[in-house]
Amino acid sequence: MRTIELNKRQEQILEIVKENGPITGEHIADRLNLTRATLRPDLAILTMAGFLDARPRVGYFYTGKTGTQLLTENLMKIYVKEYQSIPVVVHENVSVYDAICTMFLEDVGTLFVIDDQSFLVGVLSRKDLLRASIGKQELNSLPVNIIMTRMPNIAMCEKEDLLIDVAKNLIEKQIDSVPVVKKKEGGFEVIGRITKTNIAKAFVSLADDM
Repeated sequence: MRTIELNKRQEQILEIVKENGPITGEHIADRLNLTRATLRPDLAILTMAGFLDARPRVGYFYTGKTGTQLLTENLMKIYVKEYQSIPVVVHENVSVYDAICTMFLEDVGTLFVIDDQSFLVGVLSRKDLLRASIGKQELNSLPVNIIMTRMPNIAMCEKEDLLIDVAKNLIEKQIDSVPVVKKKEGGFEVIGRITKTNIAKAFVSLADDM
């Protein structure tokens, strides 16, 4: 994991607060022979990052948390709904040939298969379509429901799930994406998708914020 990099002044502030906290911003500034206004950006960064906490009329105190601990805490606050993207779905009766065309036109690695009620019934990966295409079957007449991964063997998630849990699931099952579903009477409606790219974007965004 990437840890937060502090500048020399911020590290000095942390040491002062560790030894003397709670301590006011004015007293920290006095110890560094600086003005309170000069320290304000550093104190804001340290507080927002979670290294320090501040209480009115009390001052700053050290939280005792490392950069890795703070990063872990922030990871536990990222939810699927914040990074899910639009799913690409096909009907269970479409041909493998049409599914291959859809996958390339939409530039995705996974297709989600639905039935007449628009409920999730299967998942198609690149590997599934490649396996079918190198066989001797006629792709125009072979429906995707013959080769897809079926329920209940489908990894999925809901929009309120933690993104880190989905990431662990992708790694464990060695898959590229999962559908984001909404449970309804009779099945699951596909409302989004989480891919490795979505997760990478979330982690990069988190690192930039820190």
